[in-house]
Amino acid sequence: MSKLALSSTTSSRTSTLNKFQETVNWLYNQLPVYQRSGGANYKIDLSKTHALMEHLGHPEKRFKSIHVAGTNGKGSVSHMLASIFQEAGYKVGLYTSPHLRDFRERVKINGVMISKEEVIEFVDTHKSAFQALELSFFEMTVGLAFDCFVNHQVDIAIVEVGMGGRLDSTNVITPEVSVITNIGLDHQAFLGNDIATIAGEKAGIIKPGIPVVIGQRQVETTPVFLKAAAQNDAPILWADEAIRTNYSTDLKGEYQVHNVRTAVAAVHQQELFEIEETHVKAGLRNVVENTGLLGRWQILSTNPLTICDTGHNADGIRFIINQLENTPHEHLHLVWGMVNDKDIDSVLRMLPTKATYYFCKPDIPRGLDAETLHSAAKKIGLQGKAHTSVKNALIAAKAIAGKEDLIFVGGSTFVVAEVV
Repeated sequence: MSKLALSSTTSSRTSTLNKFQETVNWLYNQLPVYQRSGGANYKIDLSKTHALMEHLGHPEKRFKSIHVAGTNGKGSVSHMLASIFQEAGYKVGLYTSPHLRDFRERVKINGVMISKEEVIEFVDTHKSAFQALELSFFEMTVGLAFDCFVNHQVDIAIVEVGMGGRLDSTNVITPEVSVITNIGLDHQAFLGNDIATIAGEKAGIIKPGIPVVIGQRQVETTPVFLKAAAQNDAPILWADEAIRTNYSTDLKGEYQVHNVRTAVAAVHQQELFEIEETHVKAGLRNVVENTGLLGRWQILSTNPLTICDTGHNADGIRFIINQLENTPHEHLHLVWGMVNDKDIDSVLRMLPTKATYYFCKPDIPRGLDAETLHSAAKKIGLQGKAHTSVKNALIAAKAIAGKEDLIFVGGSTFVVAEVV
């Protein structure tokens, strides 16, 4: 390639990158984004999403899907399902949120992120309509995903709920199977202050006549799901009771056993696609390779062993603490940051006292100030220091940790996003 051609190619790539970043920034800036700014973007109905679907020619009706909700595990289950269907030879769309490094992680086709050009073209084509409808970031992103699934002619799309279920923008599809992984306390300001109420919001994805798989039977949620299923004449199955086979998966973390059973149960409940046991096993063994999933008990480095995980609510943190205790190490170092809408004291009281902490603030508006976090932690006996960034906190931990120590990075999805 000549110097002139190389220069032209480089210039074109730079131009696309700049335009892509401008486009993503525009999406973020239209209305406050819940994941970044908090509750100002939480809506009361799906009217705008329905209006968007009409504008786009109703893409939600033009592809097959599996819909996945839940407090914890819905991202892992979604990626497991995508991997299994890929192993069976199907073309699979995958919609998840939030992203960790690249906005395009939210929309993948057979594990490959959509192109920057697709994002740019979609927004340029529909920008005026988006402005007229006053859509949120999340609504526009769901529109992008569904439009891409149609354009790429996917055989099936795995669609993860963003928050809740009943009012989530993804809840305009009619899937082959509805999946609810488990229910825990999270986003109480929007979904309710008790398990049963939150379950009611998640149960909003149950559709008439469509099978629903529940990941785990829980005393508080069982009556809620039974009632919703009965009202919709929807066959209901509890994965932890139905699936007894032990499967291996490349996703580390002891908590994945529940997610594996949920994914397998969902595959069994759908009848449209031919999935063999060999596909299930291969799909579960190759989730990361097939889908590019990041941040689930992910090993960042060794010597010392450094691990990150996106678990951030009570149930997720409980699983993490249990696995940290079962991971051999001399001393534990926690690089820890949170967002400001969590119950800080409740979370901190769950953490081990025999550890050294490196408190930090994830680089988003919702990020909790590191000094504030440090002060709250100090009051309950957690020892450590506040650092100016996630990166600096991790550097400090690595400088102090011995070869046989264990470093864990977590507390928020947005903390993990800065280290993967």
